[in-house]
Amino acid sequence: MFKRIFHELKHHAPFTAFGAVTGIAFMIGFRGTPESFSYKLFYLFHPLHVLLSALVTASMYKLYQCRQKNQKCNPVLLLLVGYFGSVGIATLSDSLIPYLGEALLKMPHRAPHIGFIEEWWLVNPMALLGILIANFRPRTKLPHAGHVLLSTWASLSHILMASCGIVSWFIYPAVFIFLFLAVWLPCCVSDIVFPLLFVRGADKKCKFCEKEVTQ
Repeated sequence: MFKRIFHELKHHAPFTAFGAVTGIAFMIGFRGTPESFSYKLFYLFHPLHVLLSALVTASMYKLYQCRQKNQKCNPVLLLLVGYFGSVGIATLSDSLIPYLGEALLKMPHRAPHIGFIEEWWLVNPMALLGILIANFRPRTKLPHAGHVLLSTWASLSHILMASCGIVSWFIYPAVFIFLFLAVWLPCCVSDIVFPLLFVRGADKKCKFCEKEVTQ
């Protein structure tokens, strides 16, 4: 398991760095936008991130637990793994880690903005939709790549809200570091580590699953 985690973190670092670079470019492009506009951006990217994260997390659990054992999934456990693996870790990635960075940088309008509470009617149904799709058509690679980028842009929108779009140029390197950390570790934990914790049995290798995950 630890070898798999290290491999995934190493494999995803370059793509996450690329996502952070696109985030910085996005931040420069929207520099000076009002807080209300950044709020709308956040609640565009964050729910989409939750949707794809739930799809990947639930798919990982279903592919490894159910297809390798040729048995039906426990729908309650699939729901719980998909929900908490997406909403919980997406909140950490998109809201709490950026909020920590905003507090350290003393941004004027910093606030946590917990999506599944603040806009519960939008974020929670997106998680349920992702789990539903995974139940019938589990997929991992493309949704994972998509939600890594969406998580980067959601984290960035969160920072833009706190700064009201006014960010000094010398702060951009620090923002890049927080963007990278906010996406890199939580997204790998959400998509790979978390669902595999609930796969029963010591042998978590599955030729079909490995092929599905890497395609």
